[in-house]
Amino acid sequence: MIRQISELKKEKNAVLLAHNYARAEVQDIADIVGDSFALSQAAVSLDADMIVFAGVRFMAESAHILSPQKTVLLPDADAGCPMADMITADALRRAKEQYPNAAVVCYVNSSAAVKAHSDVCCTSANAEEVVSALSEEEILFVPDKNLGHYVSTLTDKTVHLWDGFCPIHQQITKSDVLSAKAMYPNALFLAHPECRPDVLEEADGIFSTAGIIKYAAASNHEEFIIGTEQEMMHKLRKDSPGKSFYPVSKYAYCSNMKMATLPSILNALKTETTKITVPEETRVRAKKALDRMLEAVPK
Repeated sequence: MIRQISELKKEKNAVLLAHNYARAEVQDIADIVGDSFALSQAAVSLDADMIVFAGVRFMAESAHILSPQKTVLLPDADAGCPMADMITADALRRAKEQYPNAAVVCYVNSSAAVKAHSDVCCTSANAEEVVSALSEEEILFVPDKNLGHYVSTLTDKTVHLWDGFCPIHQQITKSDVLSAKAMYPNALFLAHPECRPDVLEEADGIFSTAGIIKYAAASNHEEFIIGTEQEMMHKLRKDSPGKSFYPVSKYAYCSNMKMATLPSILNALKTETTKITVPEETRVRAKKALDRMLEAVPK
């Protein structure tokens, strides 16, 4: 399968992008492995005719929004995001009427339709910078209340929170953290900002997935408890083979992110039946929010 995937990628000038939560065997054959921000940048900059996105639907939608001339394939068209489903364009329109002076900052974990009704997008890696770059003093942050709350602690701006969350990170508890710390007393606890506020209070560092990887590699510490989806252990252990990494919870497992498999990637390349597109009017409006994010934080 790996040989066939490689041959089809060359034949079709395709690249395989994989999120840090994708299956280990998928990460190992991907052209780029990263967080949402890095993959959004790659969708624009890569010289390719086709993008195969080993992630979930909102990521593939973002790739199409930014690079409509490229064919974007999602290996399994049913790979969705529960957080993205916690907000709709209609609900956001009503919230904007409630907060007419607020700039809408939309986490990329959202549908194209929601992005189209937002002022600017952000990722967990750049949310603070995006909010700080805005001239507005009032922010409506959607849909992740945990990331939004974390950003609110880093700014003097008024931040209104949507009641959405990532179920995988939401189920990580303070008790999980304290148990892990008791088991690994010499380990630093690195957490993703999608975690609950009381979990983040226990963290030695709060980072996006890419930030966690970078921090762990540069740190003099040898042991780390990781507060995010457990597939991160694969990338961390590959990049820092001499160090030890422990998931804070064995239940931090995203089944949607695991729907991209070697067979589904091969089938997508063969058949091209899982193309992801966005209606042009929605795409153009959503692109403004994504472009504004990339312009605010170009690196």
